[in-house]
Amino acid sequence: METALTKLVGVRHPIVQTGMGWVAGPRLVSASANAGALGILASATMTLDQLREAVRDVRSRTDAPFGVNLRADAGDARDRVRLIIEEDVRVASFALAPSRELIAELKDAGVVVIPSIGARRHAEKVAAWGADAVIVQGGEGGGHTGEVATTVLLPQVVDAVDIPVIAAGGFFDGRGLVAALAYGAAGIAMGTRFLLTSDSTVPDAVKARYLAATVKDVTVTTAVDGLPHRMLRTDLVNSLEEAGRTRTLTRAIRRAARFRKLSGLTWQQMVRDGLAMKHGKDLTWSQVLLAANTPMLLRASMVEGRTDLGVMASGQVAGLIEDLPSCAELVERVMAEAGAVLRGLPDQRHAHP
Repeated sequence: METALTKLVGVRHPIVQTGMGWVAGPRLVSASANAGALGILASATMTLDQLREAVRDVRSRTDAPFGVNLRADAGDARDRVRLIIEEDVRVASFALAPSRELIAELKDAGVVVIPSIGARRHAEKVAAWGADAVIVQGGEGGGHTGEVATTVLLPQVVDAVDIPVIAAGGFFDGRGLVAALAYGAAGIAMGTRFLLTSDSTVPDAVKARYLAATVKDVTVTTAVDGLPHRMLRTDLVNSLEEAGRTRTLTRAIRRAARFRKLSGLTWQQMVRDGLAMKHGKDLTWSQVLLAANTPMLLRASMVEGRTDLGVMASGQVAGLIEDLPSCAELVERVMAEAGAVLRGLPDQRHAHP
């Protein structure tokens, strides 16, 4: 199935595996790429040396195109951009809108730039700055998310920009791919669906929690870092929502200390990164620290398997997913379902207006 996305990045199928922190590592990214999708390596939880090693690890496993996801507001974003250029990575995706200068630097080096956005005005801005495509995530998507549903946001953005639009938030099968194409998108991006594959390194106990979840078990909370965050509802989420300010600050400092040791960041850098995530919000100091060390809460679940100590970012589609296929099986299934849906649509050749 050839679309503007497949032609832009050189993949076989119009499907993107999103860059999920602690989840989208070399094994998942290479498996997605070998399946014909665009695998995106998550870099926010890596040091520069770890990122370089991960990029080379992916390349040792696949000859297919893949990308790296960056935090545009990170203090070392420019260093990471240079690394991507040096390592000849095909695609750079961004969790937030990158600056005009970062886009220009990547494009001058021949890198395809695909920011993720959650509002029409953001899509218009990055398109004007030279972005090659955008990933549009509606409110159904996991992690930090907005309030507007994909079915409302997607047509807004498609009508507003002249670059390929990739739909995210609420997609897990071939029916969703066909629906996105009907809206004018060039493909779909999936996070939770790729997390729940046999190629994902997320511990089995954590995957079981996702598979057991219903649609109502996926919630949006601001208790983690002050920003709307879609995740599975757990006892930890409940306790964060109910905790007083002093207790929350104490916990935030403790987790921040662990993340500082793991990441090599200084306290000053962590607070700076936390402040950068405020986006004009009136956050408390505990929320600023939580914003800076949210990766530790995700790592506890996604790496250590401690669902009691960590949070589990999740799209609403977790409540609809019931199995753990390989990436190859998943992509093949999605494309087969899409083909069946397209063939089952009413024949319009003899239709009358």
